[in-house]
Amino acid sequence: MDLQTMRWFLAVADHGHVTNAAQELRVSQPGLSRAIARLEDDLGVPLFDRIGRGVELSPFGRVFAEHARRLVAEEEAARRALGQAADPARGEVALAFLHTQGPSFVPDLVRRFRETRPGVTFRLIQDRAGRLVTAVRDGRADLAITSPRPSGTDLEWRPLVTERLQLAVPEGHPLARRRYVRTAELAGEPLVAFQQGTGLRAIAEEMFARAGIAPAIPFEGEESATVRGLVAAGLGVAIVAPPLPGESHGVAHVRLADPLAVRTIGLTWSDGRTRPPVAEAFRRFVLASAATAEPA
Repeated sequence: MDLQTMRWFLAVADHGHVTNAAQELRVSQPGLSRAIARLEDDLGVPLFDRIGRGVELSPFGRVFAEHARRLVAEEEAARRALGQAADPARGEVALAFLHTQGPSFVPDLVRRFRETRPGVTFRLIQDRAGRLVTAVRDGRADLAITSPRPSGTDLEWRPLVTERLQLAVPEGHPLARRRYVRTAELAGEPLVAFQQGTGLRAIAEEMFARAGIAPAIPFEGEESATVRGLVAAGLGVAIVAPPLPGESHGVAHVRLADPLAVRTIGLTWSDGRTRPPVAEAFRRFVLASAATAEPA
């Protein structure tokens, strides 16, 4: 078993087809098939099931793929760190962050950092909170900007900014002209919720549980734009982060009079992993920026 064979295995898993994977890897299809067969013999289990003309991971293959991706990511991180050690001003930062931080918060941080280090590049990963934490743990991301604070003791986390959440309702809704709304007043309102695994979903669930409400959730979304679009269409109300310019079309935002209606965005990293010098410089820059910023 070697890292090249693992890369070939992952390519087949991603494509679901040996021939297509061989074309991408620029190796012969018979050679790739033999390599996968040798890997299966070495492990003693079948990694793929044949489905029509393609293949898909077997239950054993799904288990192995998780570890293979982690090992390949570790090797890639090592190569990046070695390459950047000689010239940290031209390295790459692997940064993961929430979808809601993509329109302005993260771009502003990247822009200001690159004003003094224009040669630095960023590999950006947008996803929900749980997957961002996984990306840091398995080495695919150097840092993550996420909420809530990750569980466990293997990751460090520092708060960056606290946001007061709001209730999004359709324009013309009876609550649209209110100055604020209590969670208990939302009984009977259909909720457009963020998907499970997101920080905003966890906060909303805790708010409703504290208010003794089990809301009907007819729709779920992963991104703020989708959630607000469903609200604008009159399909329910939603608990959302403060809107950015242009995000309020067809939607009214009302303050939530609930002490739980806040979320703190923070920076997380693993001190158990060696970060490339440029990633460490960016970590320090982000924390210094948060320390000098005015409270939200």
